[in-house]
Amino acid sequence: MNTRKDGRQPDELRHINITRNVSKYALGSVLIEMGDTRVLCCATIEDKVPPFLQGTGNGWITAEYGMLPVSTPERILRTNSQSGRSQEIRRMIGRALRAAVNLRNIGERTIIVDCDVIQADGGTRTASINGSFCAVVDTLVQMKRRNLITLPVLRSCIGAVSVGIVNGNKYLDLNYSEDSMAQLDFNVVMNNKGNFIEIQGAAEGMDFSFNELSELISIAEKGIKKIIKIEEEFLKNELQILSGY
Repeated sequence: MNTRKDGRQPDELRHINITRNVSKYALGSVLIEMGDTRVLCCATIEDKVPPFLQGTGNGWITAEYGMLPVSTPERILRTNSQSGRSQEIRRMIGRALRAAVNLRNIGERTIIVDCDVIQADGGTRTASINGSFCAVVDTLVQMKRRNLITLPVLRSCIGAVSVGIVNGNKYLDLNYSEDSMAQLDFNVVMNNKGNFIEIQGAAEGMDFSFNELSELISIAEKGIKKIIKIEEEFLKNELQILSGY
């Protein structure tokens, strides 16, 4: 297989590192690093739900997403957090997290995860999903200790990664230089059961066949299995506490 500019094989993930308890005030907080992409994910709870859920007994999970001004080579205005791209990414993060949690068993409460990109080098939305899941698990453990939730509360462990075609090559976990040149790229979210939660992507200046799509999804699936394995090891004790996983 051809090696990439950063020395990786086409189907190789960037190095992943997860650090917890990076915020004093969040119930769950992690710094996730996927290569040179770094995202701070902090979770808090509110004792209320959106109006459409009031009186149903169901909880809610949502996310905020933003990039710090110096997270990219050119300074980003702080108003970027309200951009259409940021709104679309926050919705994707929220959908992924809600698929992983039994919302009925957290009661009428909202878990909010703030995702702040400290440094961006491609894959910020998928890194945000992976980091947010870890932060939510830590938050659920804190909620259990306060007798705020009913077990089992976790439906599954989730992972996300990007995949694409760059100069005719199929690559896993694109960095920025690869993503900016990609003729086709997808963001894929799956759970530990091997089921899909979201597939998001498009071609740029080309079309693609069903076989190419299948090959890319297969590459993404293998990468996500590795990501989930890393998460499960990181969350080993917490997943034991949240019995039913």
